[in-house]
Amino acid sequence: MIALLLVLWQALAWMVGDVAMRTPLQTMTFTANLLTSPSFWPHLAETGRAFGLALLLAVVIGLAIGFLLGINRFASDVLEPVLVALYSIPKITLYPILLLMFGLGVAAKVAFGTIHGVIPIALFTLAAVRNVRPVFVKTGRVMGLGTGRMISGILLPAAMPEIFTGLRVGFSLTLIGTLLGEMFASQRGLGFMLMNAIGLHNVDVIMALTFLLVLFAGSASGLLLFLNRRLYQRA
Repeated sequence: MIALLLVLWQALAWMVGDVAMRTPLQTMTFTANLLTSPSFWPHLAETGRAFGLALLLAVVIGLAIGFLLGINRFASDVLEPVLVALYSIPKITLYPILLLMFGLGVAAKVAFGTIHGVIPIALFTLAAVRNVRPVFVKTGRVMGLGTGRMISGILLPAAMPEIFTGLRVGFSLTLIGTLLGEMFASQRGLGFMLMNAIGLHNVDVIMALTFLLVLFAGSASGLLLFLNRRLYQRA
C-alpha cells in the first residue's frame, strides 16, 4: 500500500512539475533537513501543546456530555438535535468570536481545536450508551449503583468499542481545528509555518509539513484503529 502511494506520488510530481510539487525523495530529504533546524522545534512544540490540550478538553467534555445525555432519555431527545445543528455549523465562522474571547495565543487555538472534536465525541458516546444492553443497566440499578458507579462499572466498559470510534474521529478533527487556528491568527506553530510557506510559495516547506502531518495523522489513526478492532473483538 505504501509502495503504491509512493509510486502515485512520484507520477503526480512528474506530471505537475516542480512549480507545485516535489518528488518523494526531494520531500523526504528536505524534511530531514527541516527536522535538524533549531527554528523548527519551537513551532512543533507550540502545535503539540495546543493540540494536546485541545484533545484532552474535547475528550473529557465530549465523554461527559455523551454519558449525561445517554443516561437521560428526555435530555438526549431535547439536546441531541441541538448538538447535531451545532456540528453542522462551519467552525471557521466562529473563529473571530474565539479571537475576541481568548485573544491571539494558545488559548484561541485550543478552543478552536476543542470545538472541532468535542461534538463528534459526544454524539458517538451518546449513541454508544443508548446501545448498551438494557439488562446491564437493570442489573446496575438492582445492585443500587449510583450514577458514577453505573458509568464507570457498566456503561463505560460496555460502550467502549463504539466510544473509541468517536475518539478516532474526534482526534482527527481536533488536529484539523488546531492547525486551522494556527493558520489564520498565530505567529507560531506548524499551521503558521504552512500558511507562511503558502504566502511565499515555498513548495519545499509546504510539502515537508504536509508530509509530516500526514505521517503523524496516519500513524495515530492506524494505532487507534488497531486498538478499536481489539476492543470490538473483546466485546
